[in-house]
Amino acid sequence: MRVLIVDDHPIVASGCRALMADDPDIVILEASSAETGLDTFVAERPDVCVLDINLPGVSGFELARRILARDASARIIVFSMNDDPIFAARAIDSGAKGYVSKSGDPADLVKAIRAVAGGGVFLPPALAQGIAFARATSAEGRLAKLTPREIEILRLLGSGKSLSEIAWMINASYKTIANTSSIMRQKLGIRTSSELVRFAIESKLA
Repeated sequence: MRVLIVDDHPIVASGCRALMADDPDIVILEASSAETGLDTFVAERPDVCVLDINLPGVSGFELARRILARDASARIIVFSMNDDPIFAARAIDSGAKGYVSKSGDPADLVKAIRAVAGGGVFLPPALAQGIAFARATSAEGRLAKLTPREIEILRLLGSGKSLSEIAWMINASYKTIANTSSIMRQKLGIRTSSELVRFAIESKLA
């Protein structure tokens, strides 16, 4: 089984190798950005992709979208520092089959890889409960109003990218990004672009 790890921190890939060192059937492939991750996926066709959310350039959400556009049957796990249920929910909305927090039990990643490789899905019990509770009570907050693509644009705004840069990065027109920015402000009850950027930073998206 070949597992592609897309993360810009070498220690994460090393940790994944160590976790699966006892299984000689698992081969780890590595990439450090969405661009190289997509190239590696196309060239190697791994059985499972493990994607970090916060990558240089576009995020793991956008990378998941691009991978699935190439192969709708791709098996993707999002592996993130963020254990907020809204991020797990958006990962699933983006087509991921699993979500694992880096702050959780390391064994969860191994369980997720095996489950997803076998055609199943995986969420740690606490996250699964958090998603169910949040959706049932509308307690996910303001971010719950946004689509995965809107969260991606908001994250890039928070990291200092201009509308033109974002349009180029996610292969959309400037008009589309400008319109989406306006729609996000309406959804979030935010009046100005600078307030939108501040919201992204305060939400720890950037």
